[in-house]
Amino acid sequence: MKKQVLIALIIFILPLIPTNLMAQQSKITHIAVYVKELKRSSDFYKNIFEFPEIDEPFKDGLHAWLNIGNNLSLHLIEAPWQPITVNKINHICFSVSNMDLIIANLKENGVEYEDWPGNKNKINIRPDGIKQIYVQDPDGYWIEINDEY
Repeated sequence: MKKQVLIALIIFILPLIPTNLMAQQSKITHIAVYVKELKRSSDFYKNIFEFPEIDEPFKDGLHAWLNIGNNLSLHLIEAPWQPITVNKINHICFSVSNMDLIIANLKENGVEYEDWPGNKNKINIRPDGIKQIYVQDPDGYWIEINDEY
């Protein structure tokens, strides 16, 4: 009986609660990356990961938007450059379906890769069997590439 009363109260009261007081769902839509030279960075992400460029709303030559899949975008923003501190712990991760193909593409484009400890041209294998490598983009940002695709 108490359960039925509680359910009836919830059904009656719930529509009266303003929607802005109810829990809001959030989602990630894009990742913004501060870059020194827009064309250089845009070319890197388009050539290495084959991310297609998408409409850029600012039309000022200082922004580029790339489709990185799963309804997500990479927003590259050129601004007056100030030295930054880059650490491998802070990284973006892209999963690929074929690690051999991405490694061949890195080599073809002259991009060095390494494992987590920093051994050049080595692949790290996580405890769960996922292969991963790390590269740096033209501004030094770390990117993990793994085959968890």
